[in-house]
Amino acid sequence: MSLAPYTVTDPVAEHGEGPVWSSRWGGLRWVDMLAGDMLALDARGKVRRRHVGKVAAVVRPRVSGGYVVAAERELLLSDADDLDAPLRSLGEAWSDPAVRMNDGGCDPDGRFYIGSMAYDASPGRGSFYVAEPGGGLRVVLSGVTISNGFDFSPDGALAYYADTTTGRVDVLDYDPEGGLSGRRPFAVVDPGQGQPDGLTVDAEGGVWVALWQGGAVHRYDASGRLDAVVNLPVRKVTAVTFGGESLDRLFITTSALGVDRAEQPDAGAVFAADPGVRGRPVLPAAL
Repeated sequence: MSLAPYTVTDPVAEHGEGPVWSSRWGGLRWVDMLAGDMLALDARGKVRRRHVGKVAAVVRPRVSGGYVVAAERELLLSDADDLDAPLRSLGEAWSDPAVRMNDGGCDPDGRFYIGSMAYDASPGRGSFYVAEPGGGLRVVLSGVTISNGFDFSPDGALAYYADTTTGRVDVLDYDPEGGLSGRRPFAVVDPGQGQPDGLTVDAEGGVWVALWQGGAVHRYDASGRLDAVVNLPVRKVTAVTFGGESLDRLFITTSALGVDRAEQPDAGAVFAADPGVRGRPVLPAAL
């Protein structure tokens, strides 16, 4: 099945990433990652922007109110939902200036996970971490290159994860006490179709994967079979999430890094598609 996308914003981001919908916020937020900005789309279609540092990697609502945003090498917390609410740092997570935070998300029990990568994408320099209650980070997966998409099956028993350069989406078992285990391949992307970037899981267990350099989003059913494609007019597709009042719109972020905008004028815009399936509410952080 092929789905037709449409633009939701102008090409407002250099490297759009990490879209997330929260009814508490009144809509969609995402990041212009390497500009260090969070962006928010209001009900009138206007985009607001807030600078948080050198990098803004991912944002998630907090269970207690407010939100967490992963910056270059630290987690920042807000106690209020407003985009411009004060932020406080939980401290520098590591000192190596060559490594930065990248994509992340939460498990069904509120633990916040964040991945890392080297600025030059050196193989094996990244890790995948879980935040401890005090904000310190513990390594869950080591030796990754570009730690990217992360989400859970509707029953919370499985987690899906992409280390982009492997060309795979992997699946792991999840236990509230034991955490993540049993990493194994779930879906393999043909190199000619791009590389897996951000991902989200719908209410039926389908896994929607943005394809970097692939100009598309793929949906894989719970068995790993490709059953839907969204083809976009830009090559660098970065991440996906469900939103709208009924969680029935698929929002797609894109990048203009190294792109000739004359050839791809919509690079950096947010797109949407109507996939005929609903998503699930975002999993919040208990930080």
